[in-house]
Amino acid sequence: MIESGERNAIDKHVSLNLNVRGMPESATLLINEISRRLQHDGREIYRLGLGQSPFPVPRVVVNALRLYAKEKDYLPVKGLRELRGAVAEFHREKDQVNARPEGVLVGPGSKELMFLLQLVFYGEILVPTPCWVSYVPQARILGKQVRLIPTSYEEQWRVTPEMLLRICEHEYDTYRPRILVLNYPGNPEGGTYSADELKSLVDIARRYELIVLSDEIYGQLHFEGAHVSVARFYPERTIISSGLSKWCGAGGWRLGTFTFPPELEWLLNAMAAVASETYTSVSAPIQYAAIRAFRGDVSIERYLWHARRILATLGNWCHNKLSAAGIRIHPPEGAFYLFLDFSLLADTMAQRDIRDSETLCQRLLEEVGVALLPGTAFERPRDELTARLAYVDFDGSKALAASETLPLDQRLPDDFIHKCCHGVVAATEKIVEWVSKG
Repeated sequence: MIESGERNAIDKHVSLNLNVRGMPESATLLINEISRRLQHDGREIYRLGLGQSPFPVPRVVVNALRLYAKEKDYLPVKGLRELRGAVAEFHREKDQVNARPEGVLVGPGSKELMFLLQLVFYGEILVPTPCWVSYVPQARILGKQVRLIPTSYEEQWRVTPEMLLRICEHEYDTYRPRILVLNYPGNPEGGTYSADELKSLVDIARRYELIVLSDEIYGQLHFEGAHVSVARFYPERTIISSGLSKWCGAGGWRLGTFTFPPELEWLLNAMAAVASETYTSVSAPIQYAAIRAFRGDVSIERYLWHARRILATLGNWCHNKLSAAGIRIHPPEGAFYLFLDFSLLADTMAQRDIRDSETLCQRLLEEVGVALLPGTAFERPRDELTARLAYVDFDGSKALAASETLPLDQRLPDDFIHKCCHGVVAATEKIVEWVSKG
């Protein structure tokens, strides 16, 4: 005999869509909530789990939001005409691609746009791993077929033309509808692709008529300001994903953009049709303020160069410190992440009963208060001892103000990160100390 309470629990469970049954909350958001809860309980926690820009939204963009706060009308589903024009001009200037205002779609964050793309597209999604935490769960929610392309430390966690060719050849279906997802500078590893590497990938993509979703949300945080969009070499079938969350520090504003070539206008229109029946349009004040962000000016360019210099200095310091402790990491080239590989320490970890990435991160959080995300969150094997470190736990306003007192053509002084990025420095030192205990 099943009790009524048990029956209610069973009914709730079986009534869920099969694609979401057992699905946990996004790993990045969950680690943020856990960290907050532990801090509320009095624990000292170093929050290196959620990848949120530490820097404030540029002042001129905030002022624009104040100016347009009174705007209350529903805007066109594809986005405000002036904003679509500003985004197109942004990509023409920054990425040297022939972007057009009519090819731009504005959404409530690039995350939502990626979901809509997978919803309307009939075909296979190719995702190199390690990858951002939401690509694959979104596909699973929709019941889409996902083909993971595992990369390795030796390949700098990048997909190679040989990997891509092997997958396309072995399916014996040359024109199977496929989307290849590229993300660079990358989350979770902070690496990027050179122009030559992109051209080699494009050779394969063009041969098999792949659509490329190029997630370039961190493009403007390339440390040398030298980001190269794959759309320069494959303009006819590349969708550029961008937004305000990373380079403009406005994650909570929830504004993302997709820029399509004319050949993929059918996808844009299908996504806009679905958007019209779901979120309708992005917040009006946010769209008006975003025009100011995408049009840019000297103050925004200086903001970006100071942010790049701080992130490069801090990221390379963390890399050097952790590498010296026996953790394998590639030097970061952009964004604000490091992907830590503890495989050389596997024997000492096993002696501490740590044999998978989830246990590794759980023990780091419990024993020294450092919150990282396990490799499993990025579609890596459970027994692979990898984790992502987001070096963002510092006061970005304070760091920017200090950097702005120093000429941009100079290196930051040796004591800068200790003074301005203390949380990340302390967390890194705690990881090194914890590792050495083995």
